[in-house]
Amino acid sequence: MAAAQLAARHFERHLRQNPYPGRGLVVGRSSVDHGWVMLYWIMGRSAQSRNRRFVAEGGTLRIAPVDPQLLADPSLIIYEAMLELPGLYLVSNGMQTRTMYETLSTYGTFEAAMAQWEREPDAPHYTPRISAMLTLTPPQVTLSILKANPVDPACTDRYVYRPAMPAQGLGVGLTTYAGDGHPLPSFTGDPLLLPCAGAPEELLHTYWEALDASNRVALALKSIPAQGGAGSIMVRNQYDRSAASV
Repeated sequence: MAAAQLAARHFERHLRQNPYPGRGLVVGRSSVDHGWVMLYWIMGRSAQSRNRRFVAEGGTLRIAPVDPQLLADPSLIIYEAMLELPGLYLVSNGMQTRTMYETLSTYGTFEAAMAQWEREPDAPHYTPRISAMLTLTPPQVTLSILKANPVDPACTDRYVYRPAMPAQGLGVGLTTYAGDGHPLPSFTGDPLLLPCAGAPEELLHTYWEALDASNRVALALKSIPAQGGAGSIMVRNQYDRSAASV
């Protein structure tokens, strides 16, 4: 099967036909130039999870409450989702984004950053921590998922992936869940090959429309120049009806 067909199949089955893939990230190559794209989204079933929006400030994407007065426990839902260093672009679904940034800025490794974290402590779901790093010299995507061990969820299974670089218009990604349920079933298997074709506005719209309308909360797309430099971020938020580009 051709790569584009496989990516389309993954997109259809794992996103468009899936009511709850949870949080997700994709890192890929633009089809309109030689640059890169990075996507991140959040979903939510509870009032707390839905009381969130994305805020883009330069190359940083952070999560903020829509109504701060309704915020109960920010520990797992308020964090920086995208950060960048020279030639390094980071995305994750939790506070490990900041750990990656601080570890890599002092010449530490991606694995050393991940070693400081476990799966999320939100029993009975034990949500996986998903993370990715794009390096430009040489080009490489590194992904990680930290999951509860199926026999003893007090322990964390750790997976790191360095897939071959995708062709233009394609990317690789992870989600936290395989679908809806109680408890929520964790993502399993290797990172997904996913489409990244189209202009940034078009790609943002494509992913937004694929996410279940009753569960999607926010989506962001970062465009990264081929030779590096500051990325630009577009966001779409469900609950404050805003869209912005920085």
